[in-house]
Amino acid sequence: MPRAPPTGYDSSLGNKFIFVTGGVMSGLGKGITSASTGRLLKNAGLDVTAVKVDPYLNVDAGTMNPYQHGEVYVLKDGAEVDLDLGNYERFLDIDMTADHNITTGKVYQRVIEKERAGDYLGSTVQIIPHITDEIKRRIRTAAAGSDVCIVEVGGTIGDIEGMPFLEALRQFANEEDPADIIFVHVTLVPHSKNGEQKTKPTQHSVKELRSIGLQPDVVVGRCEERLEEQTKEKIALFCDVPVEAVFSNPDVEDIYHVPLTVEEEGLDRFVIDRLALADQTKPDGNTEWRELVTRETIDAIEVALVGKYALEDAYISIHEALKHAGLERAVAVDVKWVDSDAIGPNEVEQLTDVDAIVVPGGFGSRGTEGKIETIGYARRERVPYLGLCLGFQLAVVEYARNVIGWSDAHSAEIDPDTDYPVIDILPEQHDLDDLGGTMRLGAHETTIAPGTQAAAIYEANSCLERHRHRYEVNPEYIETLEAAGLSFTGRSGRRMEILELPDHPYFIGTQFHPEFRSRPGRASPPFVGLIDSVIDTPPQPHGEVEV
Repeated sequence: MPRAPPTGYDSSLGNKFIFVTGGVMSGLGKGITSASTGRLLKNAGLDVTAVKVDPYLNVDAGTMNPYQHGEVYVLKDGAEVDLDLGNYERFLDIDMTADHNITTGKVYQRVIEKERAGDYLGSTVQIIPHITDEIKRRIRTAAAGSDVCIVEVGGTIGDIEGMPFLEALRQFANEEDPADIIFVHVTLVPHSKNGEQKTKPTQHSVKELRSIGLQPDVVVGRCEERLEEQTKEKIALFCDVPVEAVFSNPDVEDIYHVPLTVEEEGLDRFVIDRLALADQTKPDGNTEWRELVTRETIDAIEVALVGKYALEDAYISIHEALKHAGLERAVAVDVKWVDSDAIGPNEVEQLTDVDAIVVPGGFGSRGTEGKIETIGYARRERVPYLGLCLGFQLAVVEYARNVIGWSDAHSAEIDPDTDYPVIDILPEQHDLDDLGGTMRLGAHETTIAPGTQAAAIYEANSCLERHRHRYEVNPEYIETLEAAGLSFTGRSGRRMEILELPDHPYFIGTQFHPEFRSRPGRASPPFVGLIDSVIDTPPQPHGEVEV
């Protein structure tokens, strides 16, 4: 019989759990595998949610360098989380909260707070049971209200940081009905030089998992090509799973094709049968995803993404938002990364052949002059432009410098001594001691002026978008900037949220991050507007770059 769950837990909630672990190496794609399985379960009519476990000691991802961990993704409640939660939101088309990201930092912080408050009544606080109980509590909290909760454990089996989480899952499995839980292990199946699919890494990975007390119900092999039948049989034999429980997840051209591959392999049907969910599913499922991601393109464009991180994961939500907009308009979007550090005065050769330009958010001074030069080029040469957060702020700086004539105008973040701080720190951000979780974060409503380009692309007079910033357009300069022709067409109280140039084919800047709410089948309006401005507008002659 299963051991009883902790006091206060309602075991009648009826949740089913899929625990996903990874072996051999990180970055295999277990997050995409999990999200794809969830997508198919949702297509079948089930209410699916997800939890990402990150074993690092950081409380959240907010202070992490994008080079180390990719972009910092922002949820509607302002939580700064791992980029995998962005994949879950995009694949499942749901809005998640801070509860759906569990980190070692969060867990230990909460346990220590309870210890300091005397909640443990003098007990010696230990990994077991106090840390593991807190992990289990958080998983159950996040799962509440869903049919199926997918829990992805970050890192790889054997990492010391992940041990408390795996122990918590072992206990969890003993506290629940075994019929309500399935363990999926994603592992690498490499090729040898002679082309043979090698199973030894998978064998060792599963052996390590079993030594912790966890037996996988399903093994998913990440590989270049589909697993051969003899490879599946060997994995099944050495890993003690049925051959029917060994699945391939080969490389595909686009991550949105992974659900199609998973479906062809039958992983979703196996999970539905194993968790006895067939009575809750629709027999024919939902084909909208397949129709969307396999749509033929009728046009192709190239968009320059001008940033300072030579890492796609640092801008993954922007890449995906451009892709979603392309899917909506049946346009193939080729994203050309351009190093903003490589752009100098009158040196924009990398931009002269692109159809549109995006300048993303960011922090710090590196690469900002190249971004300002890029923005000036887009403004003068009438190249469709979308500026996000810092890209919005630097568009104000560029306009103040080159149109109004304030040559040393800048953001106070980058040049505290400028005579024209057209971008300044938010009043509530002064004198903060803690940097983590203290920016203006999460979803805030923006009022959009009627009759503007912004109102046209949103088809509304307001929008609710996610933010992550400490600086804003300085209210002291707004009147002068607008008198000179820069229009602030979206506002949130005293804060400027959207800017545009009325006489430009498409020149839009947003203080918020619209990319975080973009989904396949529900693309972000500013990105769709950018694509429309390219395919609806005849090519503009690009003249000589002005100083």
